[in-house]
Parts: sequence; C-alpha cells; structure tokens
Amino acid sequence: MVEAATGETLEAENRVYARIFDGVMDRRLTPGTKLPERELCELFSASRSLVRRVLQRLAHDHIVDLRPNRGAIVATPTPEETRQIFEARRAIEGALVRLAAQHATEADIADLRQQLHDEHEAMHGSDQPAWARLASTFHLRVARLARNDILETYLKEIVSRCSLIVALYEPRGNAACEHDEHASIVSCLEEGNGAEAARLMEAHLVELEKHICLRQLDARPSLKERLGL
Repeated sequence: MVEAATGETLEAENRVYARIFDGVMDRRLTPGTKLPERELCELFSASRSLVRRVLQRLAHDHIVDLRPNRGAIVATPTPEETRQIFEARRAIEGALVRLAAQHATEADIADLRQQLHDEHEAMHGSDQPAWARLASTFHLRVARLARNDILETYLKEIVSRCSLIVALYEPRGNAACEHDEHASIVSCLEEGNGAEAARLMEAHLVELEKHICLRQLDARPSLKERLGL
C-alpha cells in the first residue's frame, strides 16, 4: 500500500509534481525522457516513496508512462492519440470559450490582456520555454472563466498531453500558438460573442494541429537541466 501523504510530505510531493509537470509544459522534458527514481530522489532530496507517488500521479494524468522493471519515462503520444487528443480538445475548448463569453468580467478581460502582453514580450525576447508556457496558460485562463470545474479539469489534462505532442512532433522554431489569434479570441470574449470566439478557437486549434510533424525530434540535455534545477 502506498503511504498516505499529509502535511509537509504532501507539500513536498506537490512541489516535485509541479516541477516535473512544468518541465513538460515548458518543453524541457520531452517525450521519452527517462525519469529514474534514484536520480529524482537525489535532485529533490526526496524519499523513494514520495517520488513513486509523484510518478503514479503523473501516470494517472497521462504525463508519464510507468514501464514494469524499466522505470518511468515521459509519455510519447502516438499519431493516432495525437489525432484523438486534438479532436477532443476542439470539442472541449469550443464549449469552454462559449461559456467564458457569458461569464467574463471587465477584470477578467484585463487579466487576459496582461497575458497577451506577457506573450508578446516572451515571443520577441526569444524565450521559447516562457513562450510555450504562456501559450498553454492562455487556454487554461480562458477555461477558468467558463466557471465549469469539470470541463476545466478535462482541458488541463488535454493541454498537458498536447504539450507532449508539440515537444515530440513540432519542428523547432514554430510558435506553439499564434499570438494574434489569441488576441482575436480575447476581443470576442470582451464583446460577449461566444459563437465567434468558438469559431476562432476551432480555427486556432486546427492551425496548431497542422504544425505537427509526425516524426520525433532529437533532444539530449540532462534530466537536471530539463527540470530547471
């Protein structure tokens, strides 16, 4: 039985989970990256039981594959999974953006405008990890405005799996999302035009999927570097 995580142990577990999850979202941890328990224990000064719990959580969220007697690796989506994930994402984000248009306040729109500003700065500053994170965060911020926790949870899982797909299949130098397309969606939300926002989101995600090149890319930095430690 896996021991229960409480108090400080739970805080440490969440910290390790967040670091690995963020490494995937930032595309530092690419699909196929090995996650050796011993090395993770050393890097995070954590017990093996804590690291195992984190890896089990990541596997439940489809971020990591646990291979019997071979250890954990960052998951590698197949081309068919890629098609299905994007199909599901278009359906979920279409519903979310319609709801967001109904519920977004002036303060919410102001927050999204700040997000767009940060995206622009990262894009022109050539900070690819920051740009990748902000591009994904934009979609999760819009989802939060829908005020539907269930759909938001589904999207969070799908966005993390899309980050794996982009890390695996998208040629380097391509933008994960187009900044101007995000700006157009925010304008529709500000106008309360859910139908147009959904249409733009559909087109945006179709374009994102078109950028995917179904072949693996080579990347070999150390696990420590990929975790930003």
